[in-house]
Amino acid sequence: MKAGLLQLTSTDDPAANLTATRAMMRDAAGQGAGFIVTPEVTNCVSVSRSHQQSVLCLEVDDPTLVGLRAEAAALGVWLSIGSLALKTDDADGRFANRSFVINPAGDIVARYDKIHMFDVEVSDVETYRESAGYRPGNRAVTTQTPFGQLGLSICYDLRFAYLYRALAQAGANILLVPSAFSPVTGAAHWQALLQARAIETGCYVLAAAQTGDHGGRKTYGHSMAISPWGDVLVDAGTTKSVSIVNIDLYAVSDARKRIAALSHDRTFEGP
Repeated sequence: MKAGLLQLTSTDDPAANLTATRAMMRDAAGQGAGFIVTPEVTNCVSVSRSHQQSVLCLEVDDPTLVGLRAEAAALGVWLSIGSLALKTDDADGRFANRSFVINPAGDIVARYDKIHMFDVEVSDVETYRESAGYRPGNRAVTTQTPFGQLGLSICYDLRFAYLYRALAQAGANILLVPSAFSPVTGAAHWQALLQARAIETGCYVLAAAQTGDHGGRKTYGHSMAISPWGDVLVDAGTTKSVSIVNIDLYAVSDARKRIAALSHDRTFEGP
């Protein structure tokens, strides 16, 4: 199976982002990709909560979801929408950061709401409080496809190794990490964390990323595909692009045969 990683520079205009994403999906499919993955917040990157309130929709009404499902069906491909920012019916008005897996008929076969919220102080001038605008999910998700079992995650989840071990032990052999990483933490930790998650689980890791200047926010880029042995198969750099990688599940079984760490858990006391 060929997978296509879309590296986007999404703006705060969902309609424009949908047009750009559909065009890149067609490019990926034209290069033979049967599975296409997009980054976190594919539909809208904005630092303004009021703007988000004006342009975001509930899932049932979201035009990006409708358009990308239609494009997947038209192309006959599997699609991971890394995530969409969506309104919810929550009393506090917080959004959902929700990932979708779409089959070649355009049907939604899996949903995942980001569990870990990016509440950090990277520096005196770079602070994030994702939980102020987004409500966290509480359920880990895998879904079976003809080319492998997908384990879903989003961006900051990457720092929580126990999630990926749980996904792999539940049967996942391809881990998805759609992201909008900050340039500072991306340069310091992105590749190392992706390789660690692959090595720890013996899974492929596919990480489609946002890149560049989004008007008030910048992201790191460097969409990556990592082999189950930890090799970097794709590094997309910092430009908007489509990257193609071959997925062969023999590499998963080989890595897990060589180092069967997933079956070596032991209980222990303390500390």
